[in-house]
Amino acid sequence: MPRRNTQPLISEDQLIEHIARRLAPGTRAVSPALVLGIGDDAAILRPPVGEDWVFSTDFSLEDVHFLADAHPPEAIGFRALARAASDLGAMGAHPAFFLLSLSLPRERTGRWLDRMLAGMARAARRLQLRLIGGDTTRWPKVALSLTVIGRTARGAAVRRDGARPGDQLFLSGRLGAAALGLELLLRRHRGRGRTTRLTKAAERRLLQPHLYPSIPLALGIHLAENRIASAMIDLSDGLSSDLTRMALASRSRARIFLDRLPVVRVPAAISRGGLEPLQLALHGGEDYGLLFAVPPARVSAVPRSFRGAPITRIGEFVRGRGVVLVGPQGLERPLAAAGWDPFRERR
Repeated sequence: MPRRNTQPLISEDQLIEHIARRLAPGTRAVSPALVLGIGDDAAILRPPVGEDWVFSTDFSLEDVHFLADAHPPEAIGFRALARAASDLGAMGAHPAFFLLSLSLPRERTGRWLDRMLAGMARAARRLQLRLIGGDTTRWPKVALSLTVIGRTARGAAVRRDGARPGDQLFLSGRLGAAALGLELLLRRHRGRGRTTRLTKAAERRLLQPHLYPSIPLALGIHLAENRIASAMIDLSDGLSSDLTRMALASRSRARIFLDRLPVVRVPAAISRGGLEPLQLALHGGEDYGLLFAVPPARVSAVPRSFRGAPITRIGEFVRGRGVVLVGPQGLERPLAAAGWDPFRERR
């Protein structure tokens, strides 16, 4: 086993070499599209004829997206890449490459950096993404910017603006699990510790969706390549916010049937903490499941589950605008976008 670095690095060149070496085992994917990778001023890609290339970028910032003293470094690295790759799944794109821009204080270039890169390498292996470049600098807090690149057959990418009245609305996974895990992590960090009656094993299971989210890339590819989904978006900011974006882009009204929502179960050992499962499900965010519309003629092609993740029909699109919740006896009430928004004032 190679000896782990425990001392801070002393130069940017050392840092770049260290990152490349640590991530190389996690990025073995080979593509003929890569002409030149790490080691020059820029990478060179040569996309094959007949393909579209899909790009997305995502920040992961200390004290905004994670707490360096509360989140395990491995989870910080894993989540940073997984969150970025989720956008590829929402377009139905095959993952290919990524670039990492990293700023951090010198004292975090030792053991902390090793652990963070180990988590990112784990995500790169799972998601089949290869590091091809990036940038580094010194800064008082940790900041990661991930750019991911995927590929689709020409014209095959699924956009969020394709839903039409009559299309049925589906989602993968269960809503609110990541938000519940985050709440438990924050309670522990704030000094409330393990004040619940949860076992350590149970607590680890509840933290897992937040710390190491599962990204359904294969499902997005399946829906795109089989032309099942007319519109798609990943559930990163919460159902209320992400569905509002899809409905607005598609110029349609989305109706959600409350009794069909796959809502997280809050264990009785922690339910006294004021955690409302429905609120976590509607607004919690970071579930990273796929929310997708399906034309009536293709509904029969939607599987009930995909690689262990349940798929649930939760609503429909109709003429009009906005998003509404449909409760008992068909009563409707508007659903405001109240998920994650970095510019919204916190209470």
